[in-house]
Amino acid sequence: MKHLLLVVSFFCMSETIFAQNNLAQRLFDAHELFKEKSVTERRAFKHRHLVPLIDKAKTNSNFSVTEAGKSFEGRSIFQLKYGKGAPPVLLWSQMHGDEATATMALLDIFNFLNASGDGFDDLRKKLQEKSTLYFVPMLNPDGVERWQRRTAQEIDMNRDALRLQCPESKLLKHLQQTLKPAVGFNLHDQSPRYSVGESKEVAAISFLATAYNEERTINSVRERAMQLIVGMNRELQKFVPNQVARYSDEFEPRAFGDNIAKWGTSLVLIESGGYKNDPEKQYLRKMNFVAILTALESIADGTYARENRNDYEKIPQNARNHYDLIIRNAKTELNGQTYTVDVAVNRNEVNNADATAFSYRSSIEDFGDLSVFYGIDELDAQGAMLVDAKGKPLVLRLGDRGNFELRSDKKSWKVESGFLKSL
Repeated sequence: MKHLLLVVSFFCMSETIFAQNNLAQRLFDAHELFKEKSVTERRAFKHRHLVPLIDKAKTNSNFSVTEAGKSFEGRSIFQLKYGKGAPPVLLWSQMHGDEATATMALLDIFNFLNASGDGFDDLRKKLQEKSTLYFVPMLNPDGVERWQRRTAQEIDMNRDALRLQCPESKLLKHLQQTLKPAVGFNLHDQSPRYSVGESKEVAAISFLATAYNEERTINSVRERAMQLIVGMNRELQKFVPNQVARYSDEFEPRAFGDNIAKWGTSLVLIESGGYKNDPEKQYLRKMNFVAILTALESIADGTYARENRNDYEKIPQNARNHYDLIIRNAKTELNGQTYTVDVAVNRNEVNNADATAFSYRSSIEDFGDLSVFYGIDELDAQGAMLVDAKGKPLVLRLGDRGNFELRSDKKSWKVESGFLKSL
């Protein structure tokens, strides 16, 4: 009998994994059909561009759209409700104004939920009847306007869960306390230079089941978040293999994620990181679309409960082992002595005047033996000499701009604003 139960359990798990993987692939393949075409650049999408899309959602009888509150500067913060079943689920994006990837994905999800007759109607019916979804896109519209992390009051909203000095913070706590969601999705962006553990891979997506106390205790609330993440990780591995990581679960008593978990909601943090040649994070937007919808299905039908929470701990933690560019084995000269160095360069985005576009400001981040680090882009200079534009040997210093040349008899390169070009 025990052997039979194990076989049945394995069969059920295998069937669940197959169904979820199939859904993930279908969503991945169909994403372009639902992608909100008006949004392709993170900074250019402001609150004034969100409003007509919210108005569009109001015309669909499946959505109930309300103004949940207002920002410090009076911009409307919207709530979209979809479904009529249990459990309730709350999803919010852009509590940091300069983290827009998930907002774009939520707009795509709204288009998905508005559609019909495309092979996904069974999923929509399941979400409608077996859950109630509450979406709050762009929780910090004042920060979005400036393309900055903080609110108009210059407060980091994600460190305001206790004092509640921002109206946006008060609103988020009010929503958690009144809606009492079983699961919450806290949607963010992180540095594009996080590494997957100690590997050479950049973390495209990082997950976290937030801790609710210093001891990082695992109760049933946190376990559910872990199980959801195990499922999402498995599905995303097909599209970003070995590029999913786990955010640090160090307890932060002022943060919303930690407190919402303490208040009884299973909190899933999704951080969109880096993906090569995707500066506007359009591929990571697609990853959010796939991950969130597959997770919502597993909440609606309860299949997340079959996941082994121990698999959560197997996801590598975020590490900081990457730079945008590493030049290896370059030569430099000082006081008549020549020696070998590696050079690390980062490219940082700088807002234009109205925070709708950006330029890059590069900087020298490290200099010397960088053999334990990785570059998203790398060059083996093979002994080429570091020089300035006039060909004079150059000793770089931390904080210098990433503008220099590498010259040798065989080949030469130019680094300009942190970007590498052949000469």
